[in-house]
Amino acid sequence: MNARPIRAAPWPAVAREIGLIAAAALVYFGVRGFTEDRVVRAFANADALLRAERALGIDWEHALQRPVLSSDVLVTLANWVYIWGHWPVILAVATVLYVSRRERYYLLRNAMFVSGLIGFVFFALFPVAPPRMLDLGLVDTVTEQSSAYRTLQPPGLTNQFAAFPSLHAGWNL
Repeated sequence: MNARPIRAAPWPAVAREIGLIAAAALVYFGVRGFTEDRVVRAFANADALLRAERALGIDWEHALQRPVLSSDVLVTLANWVYIWGHWPVILAVATVLYVSRRERYYLLRNAMFVSGLIGFVFFALFPVAPPRMLDLGLVDTVTEQSSAYRTLQPPGLTNQFAAFPSLHAGWNL
């Protein structure tokens, strides 16, 4: 196994990465602010998506959630993946890659920026209320059984109408 030497990044390069990430965060907050008062539109769009899922026969949420809800272990595991598999893992992986495999870090960063920008366009033009805000009979296990999620991602910092596409699910995968 070839061990790669860990090379320190020059401070201007680190500062550039921090600046790029800060710029992306500003764009996110701009989109969040733009969609914050589009409640009626977000619910109408959610309803349209649900109708499309039903018409296509891909409304699997209840069937997928039912077996998970019957097991406390599965609920806890799913919650942990959802909560701790997002920012903590993304930041840890990005840091390790930046330090040890910089070309892989750039690939990850660029993929997140491109997918994030695509998501931001959807969030701005097609805000969607998430299932937890709809009366669908689905259980929001993260909100009901965990306080860690709201600590890591307070509602005041998140876009409540950014349910489609789900960057949370996509980036975790």
